[in-house]
Amino acid sequence: MNFAQLLNGIALGSLLMILSSGLAMIYGLRGVTNFSHGALYMAGAYVAYSVAANINFWAALIVAPLALAAVGVILELAFFRRMQNRSHIETGLVTFGVAMVIERCVVLIWGERTLAVDVPPVFAGTTSFIGVDYPTYRVFIIVVALALAFGLVQWIRSSTTGLYIRAASHDVETSGILGINVDRVSLIVVCVGTGLAGLAGALAAPYVSVSPSMGVSILITVLIVVVIGGAGSIGGAMIAGMALGVIQTLGAVWIPSLSVLVPYIALVAVLLWRPAGLAGKRV
Repeated sequence: MNFAQLLNGIALGSLLMILSSGLAMIYGLRGVTNFSHGALYMAGAYVAYSVAANINFWAALIVAPLALAAVGVILELAFFRRMQNRSHIETGLVTFGVAMVIERCVVLIWGERTLAVDVPPVFAGTTSFIGVDYPTYRVFIIVVALALAFGLVQWIRSSTTGLYIRAASHDVETSGILGINVDRVSLIVVCVGTGLAGLAGALAAPYVSVSPSMGVSILITVLIVVVIGGAGSIGGAMIAGMALGVIQTLGAVWIPSLSVLVPYIALVAVLLWRPAGLAGKRV
């Protein structure tokens, strides 16, 4: 097995980890399948492109998540909170409509052409791993994703806000009766989830081509990751995202004609073997 291809799989899995953990957080508390998550990822990449072009890439890594977290405020107050007693199908259709609006706004602002973001000079070279020269920027993506995963899990487990999030995700009504401000907790979760989408987009901008179709192309994969991991489970989404990224990348090398089917084969296999997902959450 080519070690560089394994690292490519880990790099792709790292992006899927960040993106799917945000979607899993929103689903776990709000019960919303946010079909606009791919569009938010795309918008984060475009914001990163503009900020990197006018300031620098490091500013883009800060501005993009903050900008998408602000979009999360709008989603929560204007849509999720107003539709919390509506059916999942209705809410899902609304988020799909939001995705279409975001995509059209991106096209109106930046156009339909494919854009490129330069890799920061400090990460422009390669790093040697076991005799294999590998792009340093992809190593940076892996390190950021792993550090973020550790920090997010510790925040959920150890902080007071994390305790409230866990309580509200299990039983919203009881949490409210016990004095937890469920609306505030929900706002935090949605903002963190959309902010993670923005961060994933910013990290992906120098790694892949920035285009209006990049959100649609990754959305299905992220939804599959969340279902495989266990709908609403952040840890399950992280594990499934990394595993699927590695399997899909290596599959493209070993069986290129079938690599596009890998996520769907994995989805069917997990649902047949463990319908509740890897983390045991009911889908």
